[in-house]
Amino acid sequence: MGFTERSARDRGDTASSRRRRRRGPLRTLTAGVGLLALLGVLVLGGYAFWLQRTVTNNIVHDDLVAEDRSTITLSPDVSGGQRPGQEGTEDEGDGSEQPSEEGETDGAGRVDAEDDTEVEEVDDEVAPIVGEDGEEIDVTGVEVEASVPARPDEAGDAMNFLIIGTDSRDLSVERGRSDVIVLAHVDDERERVDLVHFPRDLFVPIAGTGGSSKINASYAYGGAPLLVQTLQPLIDVPIDHVVIVNFESFKAMTDAIGGVEVQVTEAGGGFDVGTQYMDGEQGLRFVRERYSLSQGDISRGERQMQFVKAVMLKALSRETLTNPGRLANFVDAATTNLTVDQDLRVGDMRNLAFEMRGVRGGDIHFWQGPWRGIDMHPVAGSIVLMADQQMATLGEHLRTDTMESYSDPVSPRTGFGG
Repeated sequence: MGFTERSARDRGDTASSRRRRRRGPLRTLTAGVGLLALLGVLVLGGYAFWLQRTVTNNIVHDDLVAEDRSTITLSPDVSGGQRPGQEGTEDEGDGSEQPSEEGETDGAGRVDAEDDTEVEEVDDEVAPIVGEDGEEIDVTGVEVEASVPARPDEAGDAMNFLIIGTDSRDLSVERGRSDVIVLAHVDDERERVDLVHFPRDLFVPIAGTGGSSKINASYAYGGAPLLVQTLQPLIDVPIDHVVIVNFESFKAMTDAIGGVEVQVTEAGGGFDVGTQYMDGEQGLRFVRERYSLSQGDISRGERQMQFVKAVMLKALSRETLTNPGRLANFVDAATTNLTVDQDLRVGDMRNLAFEMRGVRGGDIHFWQGPWRGIDMHPVAGSIVLMADQQMATLGEHLRTDTMESYSDPVSPRTGFGG
């Protein structure tokens, strides 16, 4: 082989070697990126699996929504539940005690429960169910046949959740009191949420009993299934799912996301008007206060919805969703002591949360269950009077998923109506 041929071959080998050397780092980099991507997928997959397992292990499923034509047997729970903080000897109160002429108050203007036990006992008492003759009805053992309103085509995929806040530490032992009754309507496009608060003293017909009482009495006498059966005829829409959460969970989930900023619209109980930062303990006092507020339980309902909105926005914020530790703590806190109906699966909750990721503060709207005044019933005690026609109007907008055009000119904005 001549010199020229060898030189050409050598030049070719050299060029080939340079190309291999140049491709070597690129191949290494590509392989490294691919490996990192794979590790990222595995980490995210493992994290998602951990969250899924945490939620699955925490959540309790129960028969909270009676199937059509099934039977609900009434068994009154008159234990009343236990308020958060009652176990300790240094109870600071929860803000819901009624002021009396002699009871002493703490620094926030709340009555010391130890000095005003009479009020506490009255507040714990389950309202009786009253017949048309004005006499109390004994409903123990009464069987109520469940029914479900038809879902209109206009509603599309809109969903209705009944959220029940209770002071029970263990639902398998006692139901507790349903101090919070909120209907959450999620629109078909998953772009709007309407929260409708029903005052616990709203005087309504109790399903299947032939009598009427405060709406939270339906929960005391028949649990969530009877509350659903009592509420559905008022608004004439099916309730898709029921969620029961206790107040300790409210505290824990608030602390898990680093507290929340709440828009306070009425001062009282140590909270001023404006944007207020609250941790879990402060939030619990905020949502339970009512006696220092201008409209009592009505105003308390507005506070509860303001607080729920603040938690929802913080939980769906980039600050939470992009912080794995905070998100994990929130999911764990939010699902601990959470009871949902049998048909609400973890996968459904995850999918709904993803679909609602674009919801912002202006997309969450508050309403009161329509009412027209306060009265004193000779048997049931202090009651909130329902505005029947306005309730029918609310039901129409819920059925047709047109809450964006709903208005309520009837429910009093100040005072207690007439």
